[in-house]
Amino acid sequence: MFPFNLYILALIASAVVTFASLPCWRRWSHRSGFVDDPGHRKIHDAPISLAGGLAVMTGVVIPLLAAAALIYGGLWMDRASGSGTASAAGSAIRSLVSPEIQGALAYGISARATQLGAILLGACGMVFLGWMDDKHELRPAIKFGGQLLIASIVAGAGVRITLFVDNLLFSYLVTVLWILTVTNAFNFMDNMNGLCAGLGAIGTWHFGSSAAIHGQYLVATLAFLVCGALLGFLPYNFPRASVFLGDTGSHLVGFLMAVLAILPHFYTNENPNALAVLTPLLLLAVPLGDLIWVVMLRLRIGKPFYIGDTNHLSHRLVRRGWGRSQAVLLIWLMAEALSCIAFL
Repeated sequence: MFPFNLYILALIASAVVTFASLPCWRRWSHRSGFVDDPGHRKIHDAPISLAGGLAVMTGVVIPLLAAAALIYGGLWMDRASGSGTASAAGSAIRSLVSPEIQGALAYGISARATQLGAILLGACGMVFLGWMDDKHELRPAIKFGGQLLIASIVAGAGVRITLFVDNLLFSYLVTVLWILTVTNAFNFMDNMNGLCAGLGAIGTWHFGSSAAIHGQYLVATLAFLVCGALLGFLPYNFPRASVFLGDTGSHLVGFLMAVLAILPHFYTNENPNALAVLTPLLLLAVPLGDLIWVVMLRLRIGKPFYIGDTNHLSHRLVRRGWGRSQAVLLIWLMAEALSCIAFL
């Protein structure tokens, strides 16, 4: 039985926290100069706040901390009562999910405590790295080195791709490469209002749905938390933007998408189809395809692959006569269609 109420609560709580905190972050960013000024390849004519990533991070972390306080506080109070009388906190949790699901969540948290800690540390690291890049325009080598360090820590903590090759070194290297690739794919896709955040919301929704179907409650809850945070951000960013994700946000979204593609078990006893491991590739086909295209094009014309240009899918659609919002909506539709195919 799916704990729909838990998933809905995670989705709504993160969306509300992000939506409510974003004006505060926006005011802070304007006061501190954390803004994107008009310039080359920019379509805005006034400074725009870059606090979107900080608001999304807030929307993920605050509900997580609140849930942990409620769950463990309720359990402690239940034990402290000693009379069998349930505490208010414990009763609140029991009213949301069944004891069986509580047990599954508790087991998942215990079994993956190291991994969850590394993911949270990695998310904070990506936010800091993106913030530094937004503020100081880091050299590509420094930014890549930071991404590599974060990916290595996460892979070293056990968040790894196993595929069908029983080799620790292979698993480690593939995981690091995957995190680097997906992180930069979403960083590249942050080139029009709503594009990166919308693709992240679509991907996390389907990762969460897939995990929920297979009874992976912890992974599903995390995915819906991230999805809600991105949905809470989108009204400020699409179709008109008063806040941008910035590298802070695109690094965070790409990192979380990479991790959420690794955590679920797509190939299980209930789903023994080996092709199921291709699900993440379909869910992320649009940003990955765009990354491959622009990198190959830049290398072909002798341009460094890390230097931005206007040859992304969204730019090419606009040059063909699509409006910017229309181009973003079409790319969202493509991502949604491929995500539905993944389930088939």
